[in-house]
Amino acid sequence: MEIGQFKTVALVGRTNTPGIEEPLASLAELIASQGFEVVFEAQTAKEVGVTGYPALSTAEIGARANVAVVLGGDGTMLGLGRQLAPYKTPLIGVNHGRLGFITDISLKQMRDLVPQMLAGCFEREERTLLEARIVRDGKPIYHALAFNDVVVNRSGFSGMAELRVSVDGHFMYDQRSDGLIVATPTGSTAYSLSAAGPILHPELQGFLLVPIAPHSLSNRPIVLPDDSKVDIQIIGGRDVNVNFDMQSFTAVELNDTIEVRRSRHTVPVLHPVGYSYFATLRKKLHWNEHPSQEDAS
Repeated sequence: MEIGQFKTVALVGRTNTPGIEEPLASLAELIASQGFEVVFEAQTAKEVGVTGYPALSTAEIGARANVAVVLGGDGTMLGLGRQLAPYKTPLIGVNHGRLGFITDISLKQMRDLVPQMLAGCFEREERTLLEARIVRDGKPIYHALAFNDVVVNRSGFSGMAELRVSVDGHFMYDQRSDGLIVATPTGSTAYSLSAAGPILHPELQGFLLVPIAPHSLSNRPIVLPDDSKVDIQIIGGRDVNVNFDMQSFTAVELNDTIEVRRSRHTVPVLHPVGYSYFATLRKKLHWNEHPSQEDAS
């Protein structure tokens, strides 16, 4: 547990979500009544129709708020985490989505747990980010951050992608597959998991390379040290894309190289006291539970 002090609290909601207005307005009123300054992310304020609180851009939240409470799903946390990472703004996630691996507070727990956390009762994690750039003819043409993963994959109507993979300047392999996932420990429970990649505990210092439906079954997932630099060159195939957290993408061409490494930024994520990563896995992946450890929430 850490003891900290927050003065300004930003509220961010998932867009286009029916029924999110009431819990957001209720939480804002509760937090404000306890002496915190409440601000809203501008798009959230517009969609919810709240008045009486400042509506700020993400950059303004980063400069002004001490913590951001996110009401939504993991996708909302991913997008906000990337944007706020340069400001080191901690995130608290309230699950208004489906899985909720990193939005770990339920709606019915929200009014009890969020004020406790804002008062200083929380556990803190630093989640790794990846940064990637696309290099064409020796020049960078695109740059992005990823909280979960960087995915190089073919379109649904093209043949296999042919990729040349190097790590720290050393040739690793040429791979024919539907694509390749470079995932953080956070992203190990996302697309990587469905491609038979292993689950990495968030505190591990490493990231994953996971082939997507490789032509050769000897191409297996591998865990790399988190100071590694991975280069993925497109040597064959057509209609190949690069996705970042499945929220932004760009097309690449033959001989383009995608360079991926750990970002110098991290995303601080706050959890309630007593948070257990294994309880989250047990609940979200429907693992058999020991009767004494059942989560009543």
